[in-house]
Amino acid sequence: MSLHRADGIVLRTQKLGEADRIITILTREQGRVRLVAKGVRRTTSKFGARLEPFAHVDFQVFSKHNRSLDMITQAETIAPYGERIVSDYSRYTAGTAMLETAERLTDAEGEPAVQQYLLLLGGLRALTAGEHAPGLVLDAFILRSMAVAGYAPSFYDCAQCGAEPADNAPWRFFAVPAGGVVCPSCKPPASAVPQRATLDLLGALLAGEWEVADASEERHRREGSGLVAAYLQWHVERGLRSLRLVER
Repeated sequence: MSLHRADGIVLRTQKLGEADRIITILTREQGRVRLVAKGVRRTTSKFGARLEPFAHVDFQVFSKHNRSLDMITQAETIAPYGERIVSDYSRYTAGTAMLETAERLTDAEGEPAVQQYLLLLGGLRALTAGEHAPGLVLDAFILRSMAVAGYAPSFYDCAQCGAEPADNAPWRFFAVPAGGVVCPSCKPPASAVPQRATLDLLGALLAGEWEVADASEERHRREGSGLVAAYLQWHVERGLRSLRLVER
């Protein structure tokens, strides 16, 4: 038996029995973990409200070798991001999609995922600050998370052969299976042909160039969001339920 402390972001909760929950948390040191929180569904629970999705918490874990899941025995709130997020529909749906994306891109439990953890923490901070549109924050988070996971899309050079466009503008064809924009020689059938401003927006979101992203037009944001959603769902192989609720 052992006790240790950790900090992390609550991704999801599931009912267990009559009064317990399984809490899925993305932690700084151990990546994604699932833990049992005893009695948190009772109205007398002292820390159940701290273990809700979006919460950044410091918690204590009780480990016992013959148990399949460790147990949370204490939890303290570091940042209650959920309070600002759940009160606004656009923020809530974007935030929910961010949590689901983080869970999908950290498949193996107990493996360190520090970059994904820091990306999610930064994304939730940006979402609650309200300085950027929720849809832009979500798309930026997805693109950077995909890059960390090894699926960085190309929005300038050809994703297949690496050829640079001659006119200093991005290649116009976008192919999700190919990994981004492609040149005419590598273009597969049925490739999308997004507007140049859309590709500029997506490149800015990936690079963190918020002045460019914030100045973008709504039509380019909608087109870009469609490409981002298609790219994510291609690589995670199953659709994200939360993306269907996001306002586009």
